[in-house]
Amino acid sequence: MPKKVLQIKGYTHEKIREYFDSEPKYKIGMRLYAIYQVSIGQPSRKLETLYNTSFKQICNWVHRFEEEGIEGLQDKPKSGRPSKLTKKQLSTIKELLLSSPPTEFGYNTSTWNGPILIDYVQKEYGILYKKAQIYNILKVLGFTFQKGRPSYPESDPEKQEIFKEELKKTSK
Repeated sequence: MPKKVLQIKGYTHEKIREYFDSEPKYKIGMRLYAIYQVSIGQPSRKLETLYNTSFKQICNWVHRFEEEGIEGLQDKPKSGRPSKLTKKQLSTIKELLLSSPPTEFGYNTSTWNGPILIDYVQKEYGILYKKAQIYNILKVLGFTFQKGRPSYPESDPEKQEIFKEELKKTSK
């Protein structure tokens, strides 16, 4: 009779993997252990399934470790196109979003959204952004998407609760 296999309950393998990716110390430790295994003779091709990465990535870790030591195992900053807006302009936009409604700038709405901000940035700074990028900028500034829920003045909360209770009874 075979022995019972140890199983993990309450966590998926994806969630456990997220812990490795979210904590830099775990990530470096895992890479360092892969390098250790290479140093004792394990082939990098054999380790790729164990570490869920390509053998080339394991080779890269080894080479970076040899050249730079532990610091070589840290993720490098991601490069990208520099922002067209300066840091001062970005902080000005953040303050504007927090303190002033769009109506003060001639817009016919009281809440900021992507298209209005695109228009404002183009008029104020002469820079044209597409919708996806303006939302990326909002995310960098610390804003999140929030959708308003309608409120109807003629609605009766008591009748709504009665309706919900009746709906629960009929759905069973």
